[in-house]
Amino acid sequence: MQSALVIRTAVPDDIALIREIAEETWPVAYGNIISAEQIRYMLDMIYSDAALLEQIAKGHQFFIAEYNQQPVGFASVSNEGEEGCKLNKLYILPTVQKTGAGKALLEEVVHYTRSQQHTRLFLQVNKENKAKDFYHKMGFSIEKEYRLDIGKGFIMDDYIMSKSV
Repeated sequence: MQSALVIRTAVPDDIALIREIAEETWPVAYGNIISAEQIRYMLDMIYSDAALLEQIAKGHQFFIAEYNQQPVGFASVSNEGEEGCKLNKLYILPTVQKTGAGKALLEEVVHYTRSQQHTRLFLQVNKENKAKDFYHKMGFSIEKEYRLDIGKGFIMDDYIMSKSV
């Protein structure tokens, strides 16, 4: 039997699953970039039940990647009006990276962007995150630098990247 990668639309019952994947991926993605304290702060701020429910209520669309019926990643995209759509999150379990799951999630986000009548997809990525190389390979280019004070003495030091879809 062949293995299958499926991308599906997330439902509110997937909140715990999204948080579990974030908890597993963030230390690997950011462990050499930001402190463990900042990782914990941001996970608590972005992935609490209340925060995820608020994102869904604001219209963020989440997608889940499943490989052989096992969840392996997720993405989130939002319609930002005249700016286009924003890819807010794209995380794949470290053991499944470089298998096409991230590309498949990104393709679903591009499809969503087009369904919203937009031709621009943009994102924020930490300047030191190796994911920026993935995004570059997927056709994104750096537009500008973006620094944001997120409280508790922590800063996000990112690039804004975008592509036409």
